[in-house]
Amino acid sequence: MGIRIYKPTSPGRRKSSVSTFDEITKHEPEKSLTVILKNQAGRNMYGRITVRHQGGGNKRFYRIIDFKQSRVDVPAKVLSVEYDPNRSSRISLIQYPDGEKRYILWPADLKVDMTIISSHNPVPIQVGNRTALKNIPVGMLVHSVELLPGKGGEVVRSAGAGAAIMAIEGDYAQLKFPSGEIRLVPKTCMATMGQLGNADHMNIRRGKAGRNRYLGIRPSVRGKAMNPVDHPHGGGEGVNPIGLKYPKTPWGKHALGVKTRRKHRASDRFILQRRKK
Repeated sequence: MGIRIYKPTSPGRRKSSVSTFDEITKHEPEKSLTVILKNQAGRNMYGRITVRHQGGGNKRFYRIIDFKQSRVDVPAKVLSVEYDPNRSSRISLIQYPDGEKRYILWPADLKVDMTIISSHNPVPIQVGNRTALKNIPVGMLVHSVELLPGKGGEVVRSAGAGAAIMAIEGDYAQLKFPSGEIRLVPKTCMATMGQLGNADHMNIRRGKAGRNRYLGIRPSVRGKAMNPVDHPHGGGEGVNPIGLKYPKTPWGKHALGVKTRRKHRASDRFILQRRKK
């Protein structure tokens, strides 16, 4: 869970760093829990690009993650910690007494051969155990948090993420998310104890354009480098400022720092404090 910096043997190596993958204990995924992930390259059912800058990259297999952990009151043994190319966090393979295997997100400090359990009732206060928010002590970090009971973990799922339980009052728990937002979540919603591992993911530097291509990220061209027909920022001789009252997207909408959350959402009443800008 550290970062390796190589000697600058080439321009691409000079500014790059990679994960050490020290926590990985198994290198081949569980075949029964993987499916082929088709590359859509940002295109819709008509073949038209609807999301730019996607395409190419290495072939991936999708690991089926159990975000609900619906087998309650059944202990499971941790078999391995594995790499998942589809997310920034690591994943763990767990096995139930009847032999069934499932993937879950890997919290830091969860070791191989440990036993974890998911239950709606109080469970031991241990990293990896999953229970309702009302059963978890105030101040503890949790991840893979449900927003609606029974829907499965929806938020706090990326590398190094953890939401702190601030208080439990009435029917709701107050959670402080990694973004700084404080939100009310029904206290019957399930969450897994502990902070997710691979916290150094945010400090890795890719170093060269080729590593983005491996990940399926295609190049992005600045609007001011285009012609006027292609972008509102385009045109002019040499290096010019944007020259508009506010920056715009290629389609003329406000860009750079504009709030994108839809107004008057039903969940607005659950937000006690907005996220940091």
